[in-house]
Amino acid sequence: MKKFFITTAIDYPSSSPHLGHAYEKICADVIARFKRLKGFDVHFSTGTDEHGLKIQRSAERAGVPPQEFVDRVSSEFRRMCDELRISYNDFIRTTERRHFKTVRELIEKIDRNGDIYKGTYEGFYCAECETFYSEAELVDRKCPVHGTETEWVSEECFFFRMGKYKERIVEHIKKNPEFIEPESRKNEILKRLEAPLKDLCISRTDFEWGIPLPMDRRHLLYVWIDALINYITTAGYPDEQFSKRWPPDLHLIGKDISWHHCVIWTSLLFSLGLPLPKKIFVHGFITYRGEKLSKSKGVVLDPFYFIHTYSSDALRYFLIRETSFGQDGTFSEEALCSRLNEELVSTLGNFVHRVLTFTWNHFGGKAPAGEVDSKIETEVKSRIEEVERLLEGLKLGQALERAMSIAKLGNEYFQSTRPWEAVKTEPKRAADCILTCLNLVKTLSVILMPFLPSASEKIAEMLRLGVLDLESAKRFDLRPGHAISKPSILFKKARHPSPPLNPVSLEEFSKFDLRIGEVQKAERVPGSEKMLKLEVKLHHDLRTVMAGIGKSYSPEQLIGKKVVLLVNLKKKRVMGVESEGMILAAGDDEGELSLLTVDKPVKDGTKVR
Repeated sequence: MKKFFITTAIDYPSSSPHLGHAYEKICADVIARFKRLKGFDVHFSTGTDEHGLKIQRSAERAGVPPQEFVDRVSSEFRRMCDELRISYNDFIRTTERRHFKTVRELIEKIDRNGDIYKGTYEGFYCAECETFYSEAELVDRKCPVHGTETEWVSEECFFFRMGKYKERIVEHIKKNPEFIEPESRKNEILKRLEAPLKDLCISRTDFEWGIPLPMDRRHLLYVWIDALINYITTAGYPDEQFSKRWPPDLHLIGKDISWHHCVIWTSLLFSLGLPLPKKIFVHGFITYRGEKLSKSKGVVLDPFYFIHTYSSDALRYFLIRETSFGQDGTFSEEALCSRLNEELVSTLGNFVHRVLTFTWNHFGGKAPAGEVDSKIETEVKSRIEEVERLLEGLKLGQALERAMSIAKLGNEYFQSTRPWEAVKTEPKRAADCILTCLNLVKTLSVILMPFLPSASEKIAEMLRLGVLDLESAKRFDLRPGHAISKPSILFKKARHPSPPLNPVSLEEFSKFDLRIGEVQKAERVPGSEKMLKLEVKLHHDLRTVMAGIGKSYSPEQLIGKKVVLLVNLKKKRVMGVESEGMILAAGDDEGELSLLTVDKPVKDGTKVR
């Protein structure tokens, strides 16, 4: 068997997973399952990256030791993969003993090669992405990825001679045009490599949660070096299986970490004398209301909610169909419902159920004695080969669309043949139709397996078929007399109203400082119908707050009223007045607003919990 080694980024478990984490794993799973259908010996690795300053701080805020913290959060990432039916072969955690052993051995090897030296580092560091930045890379002195404040770091550290490998990296990228895809991402890396490539600071001494350097245990290994070595660990280094698996055939990552994986990782592999991955594919972001999903920015969508509300297959289907692989994709719950109802229920589910139900009711639950339609068989084979070509080219969304076209073809054929009429007057014609359609259903159970594993398995169970390969999907070899099980529904229509789309964790909610305040003074702002200028008392503090509630309340009605005020909002000038918080009210901007208040006496400044 030919091998296929596919890897993903390992996720940082500083808080619960969001839909962006799910997307990458789903895409990798589609490819891994497709390769297994083609007979490859697949090793698919994913996991969690569990060291670093941000993890230590997150654990401190949670009031638990770092190991206990990552044990808990990492289990959420693993559960997400399991509930999404991600068929990983290894879920690696960088706190595992096997990884410590690999890291120590490889760092010692890099050191023996003369690529590590001691020096002093001064620069900016973002704890959110655990990345060092030059001043030129910052945006308003903030992290260019997260928009968060960076920290100035000045300390003794160890460096990796990354700059030594610049020319080899550039040469490899240019000589191997498929090494980094899409093309736009490759060009970004090459453009950045036009500047001098500095050596990389690979140790820290100002925190405690990490892997000690073997040459000086006072220094902890930079978390990105620790993380990037995981791919060598999961491949089985240094055992015999490592030489059979390495290098990765395909490595999937998000565009925000393309530099780390395309440059830092490759330079490490050059230093270690190991072959580079055959292809690094950089996918886009899942966006929501125009923003990238981000734990640090509080833009999160809970994958468990969508799995439990709509099914794992529905979520997998939507993310693949809605997003062009390599580009950004927009998430919308309304669009997910539409695709579920119109495509999975009405097209796929409808075809499978009507064929199997007809077989059960009219032919005693067995494939009838008929002949398959050779034109349909030829057309289906052609479409499967097209799906195969698209998946080989990593055109996941187009491949899924083409696979689903087989279900559409089946519906059209069933509808045009009208077996419910033919069974009464032309039984041979009805038998031919149903035998052909049963083979179409068999084909769908195979070709949709990479995308919709749960539905595919359910179809196969109803057909009483075992595990099949891709070639079997091209053959209409389900014979007369083959018995099926009693049919059941594949997908249910989504009709119920949905809860809020953007749930937040308790940790995220705790960032909002809400207090009870008493309105001492209120006046209208000249030139505005709805804007009022308020003076709100918070214990000994008096805040000026601009509030757009003038259409619902007169200034006189507000004097003495207890209101809920968000007090840790950044100050903002509104109509020339500096506002120092936000009053909470229910309603929309155009309709009647109702202030949030309390029903019992409370002191000014009391925290809302």
